[in-house]
Amino acid sequence: MSVVLVINSGSSSFKYQLIALEDAGSTDHEVLASGLVERIGEASGAARHTTAAGTHSVERPIEDHTAGFQLMLTAFEQYGPDLAEADIAAVGHRVVHGGKRFFGPTVVTQKVEDDIDDLGALAPLHNPANLEGIRAARTAFPDVPHVAVFDTAFHQTLAPEAYTYAIDAELAERYRVRRYGFHGTSHKFVSEAAARFLGRPLEELRIIVLHLGNGASACAVRGGVSVETSMGMTPLEGLVMGSRSGDMDPAVLFHLHRQAGLGVEQLDDLLNRRSGLLGLTGTGDMRDVQKAAAEGDETAASALAVYSHRLRHYIGAYFAHLGGMDAIVFTAGVGENNANVRAETLRPLAHLGVELDEERNASPSREARRISTEGSAVDALVIPTNEELEIARQALGASTAG
Repeated sequence: MSVVLVINSGSSSFKYQLIALEDAGSTDHEVLASGLVERIGEASGAARHTTAAGTHSVERPIEDHTAGFQLMLTAFEQYGPDLAEADIAAVGHRVVHGGKRFFGPTVVTQKVEDDIDDLGALAPLHNPANLEGIRAARTAFPDVPHVAVFDTAFHQTLAPEAYTYAIDAELAERYRVRRYGFHGTSHKFVSEAAARFLGRPLEELRIIVLHLGNGASACAVRGGVSVETSMGMTPLEGLVMGSRSGDMDPAVLFHLHRQAGLGVEQLDDLLNRRSGLLGLTGTGDMRDVQKAAAEGDETAASALAVYSHRLRHYIGAYFAHLGGMDAIVFTAGVGENNANVRAETLRPLAHLGVELDEERNASPSREARRISTEGSAVDALVIPTNEELEIARQALGASTAG
């Protein structure tokens, strides 16, 4: 078995998992340990380390990511597993934006660090934080290959007509304005898992994957290749999300600037942090919205209608792009756990060959499962995503290549 440490670093926190797997192509794995270090740089930080023996927590100031990694190493020393005995084969890092430079998992060098830093202009909330984690981890594990796995990489297969925005071409080229897409690690993992579940070659399948969490995106996958996706240059475009608006007329921004006096930072905050379900209802938690709707709240019911309408809009578009579909797959927090969202999305799609099995859909199972009827022309599935495992697989593969 090979052991990979997976790091997902944010601006004031990072999550980690220590994963053992047979090889880069294997889905059989064991999570040996996991943890969270949070509130980095604040007056009171916190760290949690979980193994089969239990969870151990500590609260103390954590100055920066380097101090956070030292806290993680201390937790491994005290509570295990022993990292020296684990013989880590690679450290895999989630990086949000790879621009058009990175097509797959990439062993980190100084040049790669510099490129991630430069791409921070496209993802200022994410890439700088991802890079902090990489630098701290390389200091903590200097003799282990570090591999960057990019959210955008899976979508590098988009055709020019799919990724090009219809604005001044020279301006777009100069400032790297185009659709990149995100959640690629999840879309790749889930589309491959769907093919295994169906017992069919991935190469022959047309799949629409709906990654529905606080952030949400749709992806059209033909033969294992991303051909369309809803997020764009940033994760703001596309579906209605927890706090992001998704698609809207860009002229709304000009209108709000002229009429409401909102500046650039205020508009950015509005669309990314105060819109979506939060903007429509006052809460970005789908569970709270549905509870309110069930109790007769018309505002919440209207928000759910907007949410599912946008989902069907993208499903229809991707049905056209793919020339039909063999499977539609729900994943991530909302997609995996919310039967109502799945039902409201699928019930009106009978004309596309989707026949929902209400009893299967209502099942609280956490396993991969079919929620369409046996006679449905299109398979509707729920497939749990596992981005950490996918990062581990790709990191192991890249670290041993050549």
